[in-house]
Amino acid sequence: MRLLTMPADANPSFSKLSLSLASTEEEVKEVQRLRYKVFIEAMGLTALANAEGLDRDEFDEHCDHLIVRDTKTLKVVGTYRILGPNAARHLGRFYSETEFDLSRLHNIRDSIAEAGRACIHPDYRSGAVIMMLWAGLAAFMRRERCTYLIGCASISLTDGGHNAAAIYRNFKEEDFAPLEYRVKPHLAFPFEDMDQGHVARIPPLLKGYIRAGGWVCGEPAWDPDFHSADLFLMLPLANLDNRYAKHYGIEE
Repeated sequence: MRLLTMPADANPSFSKLSLSLASTEEEVKEVQRLRYKVFIEAMGLTALANAEGLDRDEFDEHCDHLIVRDTKTLKVVGTYRILGPNAARHLGRFYSETEFDLSRLHNIRDSIAEAGRACIHPDYRSGAVIMMLWAGLAAFMRRERCTYLIGCASISLTDGGHNAAAIYRNFKEEDFAPLEYRVKPHLAFPFEDMDQGHVARIPPLLKGYIRAGGWVCGEPAWDPDFHSADLFLMLPLANLDNRYAKHYGIEE
C-alpha cells in the first residue's frame, strides 16, 4: 500500500527518490536486509549475525515500515519502522519499554506513535533521505491521529562511551522534556564515570530530533546488544509537521 508519494518535479533534490510504506513480505525483507548491513555488518556485531542476513525482531510484524527507494536502481536506501498506538496496545508495550520505564506516559499512550530502526544506506546520507523519512513520520501520525512521536536515539560506545557522556552533558535545559514526561532507564549508562572535556559529536538522527523540537526525556540507557547508549526522545507532532511535512509538500 502506498501511503505517500512525491512527484518527481516537487523538489529537484528528491527526483530520484520515492517514499512509501512496505506492502509485501518481500519489501519488509528488503528493509531488514538494509538494517542488517548497516546495524550488524558495518558495526561488526558478530553476536547478532545470522545466515539470512536479516535484522528482525518480534516487533517488525506489528509495525509499518517506511521505505525510501532509489527509483533508478529500485534499491531500498532508507527506512524507519513505526509502531502505532493500536499495535502497541495489542503487543502490550512499545519497543522503548525494553529499555525504559514509561509509566509516566500512561495517560497519553493512545496518542503516541513510536519510531525506530532508522537506517540509511551509506551512499545516501546527504540529507534528502532522512528528510523524506521525517515527513513520512508526520503523515503517518496525522493518519493515526497521534500527538506525540517517541523513540530511542543510539550513540555508539566504540570510543569507550566518552562521546555519549559528552553529548548528554552538553544538552541545554530547554532540550529536556517537562517533568511529567521524564522516564528512567532499566539499565543506566554510567555517564558520570566518563572523563569530562571531550567534544560532543552528535549523530545526525539525534541532531534531527532536537532541531525539530524534540525533547530528551531523561538519562541514557545502556544497550549491550548494540553496544550503544540510548536516549529516549519525545517529539510533538506540531513541531514535526511544521518542520518537515509542510516544508516538502508531502501529502497523505
